[in-house]
Parts: sequence; C-alpha cells; structure tokens
Amino acid sequence: MADAKVIPFDDDRSRTGASQRPVRRRPTLGRRKPAAAEPGTAGSASAVRDAVREVPVGSVPGQPDRDRPGAAQATAADAAADGEAAMPETGRGGWDRRIAGGLAFLRRRVTGDYEVDEFGYDKELTDQVLMSLVRPLCEKYFRVEVKGIENIPSDGGALVVANHSGTLPLDGLMMQVAVHDNHPAGRHLRLLAADLVFMLPVINELARKAGHTLACSEDAERLLQRGEVVGVMPEGFKGIGKPFSERYKLQRFGRGGFVSTALRAGTPIVPCSIVGAEEIYPMIGNAKTLARLLGFPYFPLTPTFPWLGPLGAVPLPTKWTIQFGEPIPTDGYPPEAAEDPMLMFNLTDQVREQIQHTLYKLLVQRRSVFF
Repeated sequence: MADAKVIPFDDDRSRTGASQRPVRRRPTLGRRKPAAAEPGTAGSASAVRDAVREVPVGSVPGQPDRDRPGAAQATAADAAADGEAAMPETGRGGWDRRIAGGLAFLRRRVTGDYEVDEFGYDKELTDQVLMSLVRPLCEKYFRVEVKGIENIPSDGGALVVANHSGTLPLDGLMMQVAVHDNHPAGRHLRLLAADLVFMLPVINELARKAGHTLACSEDAERLLQRGEVVGVMPEGFKGIGKPFSERYKLQRFGRGGFVSTALRAGTPIVPCSIVGAEEIYPMIGNAKTLARLLGFPYFPLTPTFPWLGPLGAVPLPTKWTIQFGEPIPTDGYPPEAAEDPMLMFNLTDQVREQIQHTLYKLLVQRRSVFF
C-alpha cells in the first residue's frame, strides 16, 4: 500500500441637455482622433509625432515612406501614442475574463453544477484550486526537475511505481503536479493512498477530491481499465518512515500486488525515481510510544521537530529530481500470468532494481542537496 495518502457593459442611457454636455467616448483601438495641441504642450503624443515628421530626413524620390530614414522613429511615436490608449483596454479585458471565470466557478460550486466521479475525484477543483496551491511548492520551493516524462503514454492506462520517502508524503503530491504540468497531454495522476489518509478529517476529503483512492487491487484495476494513470508507492510506511541513515535504500516492495494489477489490466509499468525528498525531514529518531498512543505508524523526531514547535514542521528547501524510466510492458502475457507467483516476483524485482539503479545514478549526478 502507498501513503498519500462577471462582464463589462456599456452605459447607453439617454441624457437630457446633451447639447450642453458632450458625451465622452472611449477611444477605439486603431482609430484615434488627433487632438489639437495647446501651446506649450510639447509633451503630448501628437506634438512628439509632428516634431519627428518635420525633421529633414533627406528622403530619396520614389522611396516608400516605410523605407525612408527616420520613418521608423515616426512609426514608433505613433505606436507609443496608440499604445497608451490600447494597453488599459487589454488589461481591463484580461481582468474581466479572470473575474468572470472566478465567479462562474463559484456559481457552479454553490449550485452543485460540477462533476465528481465514483471515487470522489473533482477534476475542476483539482485543476483550478488544489494544483494551484501545491504548484508553488513544487516549482519555487523544491524546484523539481522532471525527466523522462515522455515515458508515460499519451493515452490509455499506465501504472507509475515510485520510491517513497520524506517522513511526510509530499513526494506523492510533487509527482502528481509533475505529471500534470509537464506531460504533453496534461495527464492526471491518480494516487493510491493508505487507509490512514482516509481516516483523517479534512485530509480525507481533500485526498478524494484530488483523485486519490484506497490502495487496493480492485480500485487500481478499475482506474487502469478506464485508461487512467495510476501512481503507487509500494514501500508504504516502511519507506516514508525509515531513518535518515537508510536514505535512498529501497525497502521491501510488499508482495508484488501492483504487478498483478498491471498484468490483469494489461497496462505498462513506469518506474519512477525521486531524489530530494529524503532530506526534507531528516528523521533521526522515532517516538514509538507516542506513535502508538496517537495511532500513527511512527512519530518522527528530526533536528527541528518537535523542538521548534510548528516552525520545526517546515520542510528543508532541498532540490528535487523526478525521473520516469522506460516502461515495462505487460500486455504480452496471457491472462493467467497474474496468478503466477514467480512471474510476479521477477517483475517486482525488475521494477525495484530499475528504481534503485536510477536513484544511485541521480545521486552521483547531484551537485548538492540544496542546489
């Protein structure tokens, strides 16, 4: 099992006494009525343009205006004057569209006019809200570098298998953002999460909305057969809760249930190696008694937590690399292959070795934990 886990309008009202009060109209883009310059207003746009055009440029007879020396300056002056009127229009239009989109989104949320699949996944909320909250952490804080994203197919199901680490399951969220933002098809990663995730208040609801589901073969197989990209971290709590001294050493991959699921669905397995997550919370100890009282699999002790209180829960800004490896096809096996324990063992070991080898390779290439 894996751990998770609005609109501008024109006022056209008639006015009395219009002959006494002329109506001021907004200038139209591309058409500007020249204004008479008052004496001493040398800083006006028309004055600048006229001054430029009156400079002798030694034009050659028959030469087009656009080719005359100095024509470029006149054109630039025209463009600058026109741009002064055009830019506010563009800015207002952009903000109008954003406000309209935001109000439409809120209206759909209030009226319930949005779709949620059978697992509770809310695509619109995930794309417009949840991803926007996690993305700065991925792009600015951890500065995640993504490699091999082309190994995830553009359509059809695929099972992404990754290592798990970091004390808290931030690696799953970073992988989810990495797939969605970097894949040419903008695919969504549906993560399989441990039952503990769905027992926690608030976290349970957010996980369902973000597309996470319980790490069981039935749910995973249904998602794969529907053509979804499913993510699993077979190390589970053993990986995420291991001490800092065992960083980047893969733990046991369970019983290979993810291989059986991929075989039954006939979807490829994509190994994924994540470097950088191990150091965000260096776990130097485990308060086992406190963990049992709280019902947690472990209670981490780090150099900053719990000694610095809430400040100690801030992760270290390490530099991450997420690499997706060559997919391992499973569609060439017969249907009964999913029940062959030796085949499951061999494929599980192949996936694990590929992830471990890539981890070592990325660590050798890394210059620093933080750069």
